[in-house]
Amino acid sequence: MRLPDFEAWAMFAAVVEHRSFTDAARALSVSKATVSKAVTRLEQHLDTSLFSRTSRRLALTESGRRLADHAARILAEGAAAEEAARDETAVLAGTVRLGAPMTFGLIRVAPLLAQFMRDYPLVNVDLHLSDAHIDIIDMGLDATLRIADMPDSSLRARRLADVQIHIVAAPAYLATRGRPSHPSDLGAHDCLCYANAATPDTWKLNGPGEQHVAVQVRPRLLTNSGDAMLPALIGGLGIAMLPDFIIGAGLASGELEEILPEWRPPPLGVHLVTPPSRLRPARVDALLDFLARHHGC
Repeated sequence: MRLPDFEAWAMFAAVVEHRSFTDAARALSVSKATVSKAVTRLEQHLDTSLFSRTSRRLALTESGRRLADHAARILAEGAAAEEAARDETAVLAGTVRLGAPMTFGLIRVAPLLAQFMRDYPLVNVDLHLSDAHIDIIDMGLDATLRIADMPDSSLRARRLADVQIHIVAAPAYLATRGRPSHPSDLGAHDCLCYANAATPDTWKLNGPGEQHVAVQVRPRLLTNSGDAMLPALIGGLGIAMLPDFIIGAGLASGELEEILPEWRPPPLGVHLVTPPSRLRPARVDALLDFLARHHGC
Protein backbone atom coordinates (compact mmCIF):
# COMPACT_ATOMS: atom_id res chain seq x y z
CA MET A 1 0.00 0.00 0.00
CA ARG A 2 1.39 3.36 -0.99
CA LEU A 3 1.02 6.09 1.62
CA PRO A 4 -0.44 9.44 0.53
CA ASP A 5 2.07 12.19 -0.15
CA PHE A 6 1.04 14.25 2.87
CA GLU A 7 3.74 16.85 2.30
CA ALA A 8 2.51 17.49 -1.25
CA TRP A 9 -1.12 17.72 -0.08
CA ALA A 10 -0.13 20.21 2.62
CA MET A 11 1.85 22.34 0.19
CA PHE A 12 -1.04 22.28 -2.29
CA ALA A 13 -3.32 23.52 0.53
CA ALA A 14 -0.88 26.31 1.35
CA VAL A 15 -0.80 27.49 -2.26
CA VAL A 16 -4.62 27.52 -2.33
CA GLU A 17 -4.74 29.49 0.93
CA HIS A 18 -2.12 32.06 -0.09
CA ARG A 19 -3.07 32.11 -3.80
CA SER A 20 0.61 32.15 -4.66
CA PHE A 21 3.50 29.68 -4.79
CA THR A 22 5.84 32.40 -3.54
CA ASP A 23 3.66 33.37 -0.57
CA ALA A 24 3.01 29.71 0.28
CA ALA A 25 6.74 29.02 0.28
CA ARG A 26 7.33 32.03 2.54
CA ALA A 27 4.61 30.89 4.96
CA LEU A 28 6.06 27.35 5.07
CA SER A 29 9.67 28.59 5.32
CA VAL A 30 10.75 26.59 2.28
CA SER A 31 11.84 27.53 -1.22
CA LYS A 32 9.39 28.24 -4.01
CA ALA A 33 10.99 25.40 -5.96
CA THR A 34 10.20 22.97 -3.13
CA VAL A 35 6.53 23.96 -3.20
CA SER A 36 6.36 23.82 -6.99
CA LYS A 37 7.96 20.36 -7.09
CA ALA A 38 5.58 19.05 -4.42
CA VAL A 39 2.51 20.28 -6.30
CA THR A 40 3.83 18.87 -9.57
CA ARG A 41 4.50 15.56 -7.84
CA LEU A 42 0.92 15.49 -6.55
CA GLU A 43 -0.47 16.34 -10.00
CA GLN A 44 1.53 13.52 -11.54
CA HIS A 45 0.36 11.07 -8.90
CA LEU A 46 -3.29 12.11 -9.35
CA ASP A 47 -2.90 12.35 -13.14
CA THR A 48 -4.67 15.71 -13.21
CA SER A 49 -3.80 19.40 -13.19
CA LEU A 50 -4.60 21.27 -9.99
CA PHE A 51 -3.79 24.79 -11.19
CA SER A 52 -4.03 26.74 -14.41
CA ARG A 53 -0.80 28.75 -14.47
CA THR A 54 -0.02 31.83 -16.54
CA SER A 55 2.58 34.54 -16.03
CA ARG A 56 -0.04 36.78 -14.38
CA ARG A 57 -2.63 34.47 -12.88
CA LEU A 58 -2.90 31.33 -10.81
CA ALA A 59 -6.31 29.65 -10.76
CA LEU A 60 -7.60 26.32 -9.55
CA THR A 61 -8.77 23.86 -12.16
CA GLU A 62 -12.07 22.05 -11.63
CA SER A 63 -10.13 19.13 -10.14
CA GLY A 64 -8.21 21.53 -7.94
CA ARG A 65 -11.42 23.07 -6.61
CA ARG A 66 -12.84 19.64 -5.79
CA LEU A 67 -9.69 18.60 -3.93
CA ALA A 68 -8.87 21.89 -2.16
CA ASP A 69 -11.10 21.20 0.85
CA HIS A 70 -9.52 17.77 1.34
CA ALA A 71 -6.06 19.32 1.20
CA ALA A 72 -7.01 22.05 3.68
CA ARG A 73 -8.28 19.45 6.13
CA ILE A 74 -5.06 17.43 5.78
CA LEU A 75 -2.95 20.51 6.53
CA ALA A 76 -5.17 21.68 9.39
CA GLU A 77 -5.40 18.26 11.03
CA GLY A 78 -1.66 17.74 10.76
CA ALA A 79 -0.97 21.10 12.40
CA ALA A 80 -3.60 20.45 15.08
CA ALA A 81 -2.24 16.96 15.81
CA GLU A 82 1.26 18.35 16.34
CA GLU A 83 -0.03 21.05 18.64
CA ALA A 84 -2.17 18.57 20.58
CA ALA A 85 0.92 16.43 21.15
CA ARG A 86 2.77 19.28 22.83
CA ASP A 87 2.82 19.81 26.54
CA GLU A 88 -0.61 21.05 27.60
CA THR A 89 1.04 23.56 29.90
CA ALA A 90 2.79 25.28 27.00
CA VAL A 91 2.06 28.95 26.48
CA LEU A 92 -0.53 29.49 23.74
CA ALA A 93 0.83 31.47 20.80
CA GLY A 94 0.20 32.09 17.13
CA THR A 95 -2.59 33.54 15.00
CA VAL A 96 -6.30 32.72 14.96
CA ARG A 97 -8.24 33.76 11.85
CA LEU A 98 -11.83 34.65 12.76
CA GLY A 99 -14.75 35.89 10.67
CA ALA A 100 -17.83 37.79 11.86
CA PRO A 101 -20.70 39.86 10.44
CA MET A 102 -19.75 43.53 10.12
CA THR A 103 -21.95 45.29 12.69
CA PHE A 104 -22.15 42.36 15.11
CA GLY A 105 -18.38 42.07 14.86
CA LEU A 106 -17.85 45.74 15.67
CA ILE A 107 -20.35 45.92 18.52
CA ARG A 108 -20.18 42.48 20.13
CA VAL A 109 -17.02 40.69 18.98
CA ALA A 110 -14.31 43.38 18.87
CA PRO A 111 -14.62 44.28 22.59
CA LEU A 112 -14.35 40.59 23.48
CA LEU A 113 -11.25 40.18 21.34
CA ALA A 114 -9.56 43.02 23.20
CA GLN A 115 -10.20 41.18 26.47
CA PHE A 116 -9.09 37.85 24.99
CA MET A 117 -5.82 39.30 23.72
CA ARG A 118 -5.10 40.74 27.16
CA ASP A 119 -5.62 37.26 28.65
CA TYR A 120 -3.51 35.57 25.94
CA PRO A 121 -0.75 38.06 25.07
CA LEU A 122 1.01 35.72 22.61
CA VAL A 123 -2.10 34.91 20.56
CA ASN A 124 -2.81 37.18 17.59
CA VAL A 125 -6.22 37.53 15.97
CA ASP A 126 -6.81 38.12 12.27
CA LEU A 127 -10.41 39.39 12.22
CA HIS A 128 -12.33 39.39 8.93
CA LEU A 129 -15.59 41.41 9.05
CA SER A 130 -18.13 40.95 6.26
CA ASP A 131 -21.90 40.70 5.90
CA ALA A 132 -21.45 38.50 2.84
CA HIS A 133 -21.79 34.72 3.12
CA ILE A 134 -18.15 33.67 3.11
CA ASP A 135 -16.60 30.26 2.57
CA ILE A 136 -14.44 29.69 5.64
CA ILE A 137 -12.42 26.98 3.90
CA ASP A 138 -11.69 29.18 0.89
CA MET A 139 -10.87 32.13 3.16
CA GLY A 140 -8.60 30.01 5.32
CA LEU A 141 -10.49 30.94 8.51
CA ASP A 142 -10.26 28.94 11.71
CA ALA A 143 -13.85 29.88 12.60
CA THR A 144 -16.56 32.39 11.86
CA LEU A 145 -19.62 33.73 13.63
CA ARG A 146 -22.81 33.60 11.58
CA ILE A 147 -26.24 34.99 12.33
CA ALA A 148 -28.56 32.73 10.36
CA ASP A 149 -30.56 29.55 10.29
CA MET A 150 -27.82 27.07 9.54
CA PRO A 151 -28.50 24.64 6.69
CA ASP A 152 -27.10 21.15 6.78
CA SER A 153 -23.50 21.20 5.65
CA SER A 154 -20.14 19.63 6.27
CA LEU A 155 -19.25 22.52 8.58
CA ARG A 156 -19.60 22.27 12.34
CA ALA A 157 -21.94 24.83 13.92
CA ARG A 158 -22.50 25.59 17.59
CA ARG A 159 -25.49 27.79 18.48
CA LEU A 160 -24.43 30.36 21.06
CA ALA A 161 -27.48 32.60 21.43
CA ASP A 162 -30.60 33.96 19.76
CA VAL A 163 -30.84 37.36 18.12
CA GLN A 164 -34.23 39.06 18.32
CA ILE A 165 -35.48 40.87 15.22
CA HIS A 166 -37.77 43.90 15.52
CA ILE A 167 -39.96 45.84 13.09
CA VAL A 168 -39.22 49.51 13.69
CA ALA A 169 -39.82 53.00 12.32
CA ALA A 170 -39.15 56.58 13.36
CA PRO A 171 -41.94 58.54 15.08
CA ALA A 172 -41.84 61.03 12.20
CA TYR A 173 -42.59 58.29 9.66
CA LEU A 174 -45.47 56.93 11.73
CA ALA A 175 -46.91 60.40 12.21
CA THR A 176 -46.90 60.96 8.45
CA ARG A 177 -47.79 57.53 7.09
CA GLY A 178 -49.70 55.96 9.96
CA ARG A 179 -48.97 52.95 12.14
CA PRO A 180 -49.55 49.49 10.67
CA SER A 181 -51.95 47.43 12.78
CA HIS A 182 -51.41 44.10 10.96
CA PRO A 183 -48.57 42.67 8.84
CA SER A 184 -50.81 42.91 5.76
CA ASP A 185 -50.59 46.71 6.10
CA LEU A 186 -46.84 46.66 5.44
CA GLY A 187 -47.34 46.25 1.70
CA ALA A 188 -48.63 49.83 1.52
CA HIS A 189 -45.57 51.28 3.27
CA ASP A 190 -42.04 52.18 2.27
CA CYS A 191 -39.66 49.57 3.64
CA LEU A 192 -35.91 49.37 4.10
CA CYS A 193 -34.72 45.86 3.23
CA TYR A 194 -31.63 43.77 3.86
CA ALA A 195 -30.22 42.52 0.58
CA ASN A 196 -28.41 39.50 2.05
CA ALA A 197 -31.66 37.95 3.27
CA ALA A 198 -32.90 34.94 1.32
CA THR A 199 -36.01 36.91 0.24
CA PRO A 200 -35.34 40.62 0.93
CA ASP A 201 -38.78 41.80 -0.19
CA THR A 202 -40.75 39.08 1.62
CA TRP A 203 -40.99 39.39 5.40
CA LYS A 204 -41.98 36.20 7.24
CA LEU A 205 -43.58 36.80 10.63
CA ASN A 206 -44.97 34.73 13.48
CA GLY A 207 -47.88 36.11 15.47
CA PRO A 208 -50.52 35.37 18.08
CA GLY A 209 -52.06 31.93 18.11
CA GLU A 210 -49.17 30.42 16.14
CA GLN A 211 -50.08 32.43 13.06
CA HIS A 212 -47.51 32.61 10.28
CA VAL A 213 -47.62 35.15 7.46
CA ALA A 214 -45.36 36.10 4.55
CA VAL A 215 -45.77 39.72 3.49
CA GLN A 216 -44.56 41.18 0.22
CA VAL A 217 -43.04 44.61 0.94
CA ARG A 218 -41.85 47.45 -1.28
CA PRO A 219 -38.12 48.24 -0.78
CA ARG A 220 -37.53 51.98 -0.71
CA LEU A 221 -33.93 51.16 0.19
CA LEU A 222 -32.22 47.84 -0.47
CA THR A 223 -28.76 47.38 1.05
CA ASN A 224 -26.44 44.64 2.25
CA SER A 225 -25.68 46.55 5.47
CA GLY A 226 -28.08 47.01 8.37
CA ASP A 227 -26.04 50.01 9.53
CA ALA A 228 -26.59 51.66 6.16
CA MET A 229 -30.34 51.66 6.82
CA LEU A 230 -30.10 53.67 10.02
CA PRO A 231 -29.86 57.21 8.57
CA ALA A 232 -32.91 56.63 6.34
CA LEU A 233 -34.72 54.78 9.14
CA ILE A 234 -34.13 57.45 11.79
CA GLY A 235 -34.80 60.11 9.15
CA GLY A 236 -38.36 58.84 8.80
CA LEU A 237 -38.07 57.34 5.31
CA GLY A 238 -39.41 53.86 5.95
CA ILE A 239 -39.96 50.79 8.09
CA ALA A 240 -37.20 48.25 8.71
CA MET A 241 -36.83 44.79 10.21
CA LEU A 242 -33.51 44.70 12.05
CA PRO A 243 -31.75 42.86 14.91
CA ASP A 244 -31.62 44.32 18.38
CA PHE A 245 -27.87 44.95 18.32
CA ILE A 246 -28.36 47.42 15.44
CA ILE A 247 -31.49 49.28 16.58
CA GLY A 248 -31.20 48.88 20.37
CA ALA A 249 -29.75 52.35 20.89
CA GLY A 250 -32.39 53.95 18.68
CA LEU A 251 -35.19 52.26 20.63
CA ALA A 252 -33.68 53.32 23.95
CA SER A 253 -33.33 56.96 22.84
CA GLY A 254 -36.81 57.18 21.33
CA GLU A 255 -35.47 57.82 17.83
CA LEU A 256 -37.15 54.57 16.80
CA GLU A 257 -40.34 52.81 17.86
CA GLU A 258 -41.19 49.15 17.62
CA ILE A 259 -44.34 48.44 15.64
CA LEU A 260 -46.37 45.26 15.46
CA PRO A 261 -44.64 43.99 18.63
CA GLU A 262 -46.84 40.89 18.72
CA TRP A 263 -45.50 39.92 15.28
CA ARG A 264 -41.89 38.83 15.06
CA PRO A 265 -39.67 37.05 12.58
CA PRO A 266 -38.32 33.75 13.92
CA PRO A 267 -35.24 34.51 16.07
CA LEU A 268 -31.96 33.97 14.29
CA GLY A 269 -29.16 32.09 15.99
CA VAL A 270 -25.63 33.29 16.54
CA HIS A 271 -23.58 30.29 15.43
CA LEU A 272 -19.92 29.58 15.89
CA VAL A 273 -18.95 27.78 12.68
CA THR A 274 -15.77 25.78 12.19
CA PRO A 275 -14.37 23.47 9.51
CA PRO A 276 -15.40 19.79 9.68
CA SER A 277 -12.35 18.51 11.55
CA ARG A 278 -12.52 18.22 15.34
CA LEU A 279 -8.75 18.73 15.50
CA ARG A 280 -7.78 22.35 16.06
CA PRO A 281 -4.75 24.18 17.46
CA ALA A 282 -5.10 24.91 21.17
CA ARG A 283 -5.08 28.66 20.54
CA VAL A 284 -8.19 28.28 18.34
CA ASP A 285 -9.98 26.24 21.00
CA ALA A 286 -9.06 28.89 23.57
CA LEU A 287 -10.70 31.64 21.51
CA LEU A 288 -13.77 29.56 20.67
CA ASP A 289 -14.30 28.66 24.32
CA PHE A 290 -13.86 32.30 25.29
CA LEU A 291 -16.46 33.46 22.76
CA ALA A 292 -18.87 30.74 23.87
CA ARG A 293 -18.55 31.76 27.53
CA HIS A 294 -19.24 35.41 26.69
CA HIS A 295 -21.94 34.97 24.07
CA GLY A 296 -24.33 37.11 26.12
CA CYS A 297 -22.09 40.15 25.90
